[in-house]
Amino acid sequence: MVFSFRTIILREIVQRKGRMISGLMAITLGIAVIVAIQSVTSVSRQVVAKKLDLLGANIMVLPQGATIDDYYTADVDAPTFPEEYVERIVTSMIPGVDNMSPKLSRRIKIDGSSVILTGILPMKELASKPIWQASGLIGAELELACAPSENKESSLTEADLKAVRKIVDSLRNDEIWVGSSIAERFNVKTGSIFPIEGQTFEVTHMLPETGTIDDNRIFAHLHVVQKLLGIEGQVSNIEIMGCCSEISDGLLGKLRNILPDTRITTIGHIVNTQLETNRLMAKVALVLLVIIILVGSFSIGNYMWANVEERRKEIGTLITIGWGRRHIYWMFFAKAVMLGLAGGILGYLVGTSAAVILGPYLAGLNIDPVLNYLWWSILVAVMIALAGSWYPIYRAARIDPAIIMQEI
Repeated sequence: MVFSFRTIILREIVQRKGRMISGLMAITLGIAVIVAIQSVTSVSRQVVAKKLDLLGANIMVLPQGATIDDYYTADVDAPTFPEEYVERIVTSMIPGVDNMSPKLSRRIKIDGSSVILTGILPMKELASKPIWQASGLIGAELELACAPSENKESSLTEADLKAVRKIVDSLRNDEIWVGSSIAERFNVKTGSIFPIEGQTFEVTHMLPETGTIDDNRIFAHLHVVQKLLGIEGQVSNIEIMGCCSEISDGLLGKLRNILPDTRITTIGHIVNTQLETNRLMAKVALVLLVIIILVGSFSIGNYMWANVEERRKEIGTLITIGWGRRHIYWMFFAKAVMLGLAGGILGYLVGTSAAVILGPYLAGLNIDPVLNYLWWSILVAVMIALAGSWYPIYRAARIDPAIIMQEI
């Protein structure tokens, strides 16, 4: 029986090549589309996440008494809290915190004009201000704890690479960076000597115009500003670069548990932009997947229905000579599984090839093959083949051999 069972299936494949190929093509093309779309969508999500992370800090930790009417000026003249809060966050090992930039900001008078003096830790502050790269500050790229790890280099354009966050190692005690408005108002240039609170500082960097309050700031080392203002060991805020996906999973709540006596807020439009974009991509991929599964199942069902109708006499004869319904089920289901396996493998190869070849031209993305998609392709293809074959096979197993014999 095993020999006859295998022989019948092999003969079916050999003798009805045309129908077999048409059924195989239906699965192959469906899987190819799924793999191609998923490959492009996956890399696209990584690129979006990377680019939005490059926008800079998106969470701010403030003292309880601070006002947050304006996110970008909330730290100016705000109450203070201990600088050691930074260490408290670090030791908590909360996932999704990429960089922390503590600062102390106060309004001071210089030649009768009000300016904002801000103390920073240069390595941390520059990491949270990607736009400052235009000023020529150089260093190494910051590694993101929650950024996508795949295709990092290939997914960024040349323009992106020029804008990547970089960090510098030091800001000397007698050096300052000045915003564009400060430079214009006081007519200072790189190398100029600038007096602040009875001390002289050298202007080492002219920061690019940002259109924010930063244009009216003078930046010095945090510990120098603390000493200059007589507020040592204190900061007015901590800016955090938080992974947007972790923010949506409750990162702010975790931070509040660690620092219960602070106010923690986020830049909603940056976070929401990434989350909504990623959700949209996921929904589009899911809709296409459902459509393709339905179309693929219908195509296979149509093929199997025609195959059952074509083989009615053969099936009736097999039942007459002793085949049970179980054998009929297995004969057609084995064929469906073989179609699914072949279609899944071919679909993966075709879809991956299409994504790799066409990705750079159509989407501007460099796509690498993802082996895990092969196993998913096979699983989905077999499910499509079985789902489409179920009802035709059900009908085949219930053919009345007596009626078939009368037809003969």
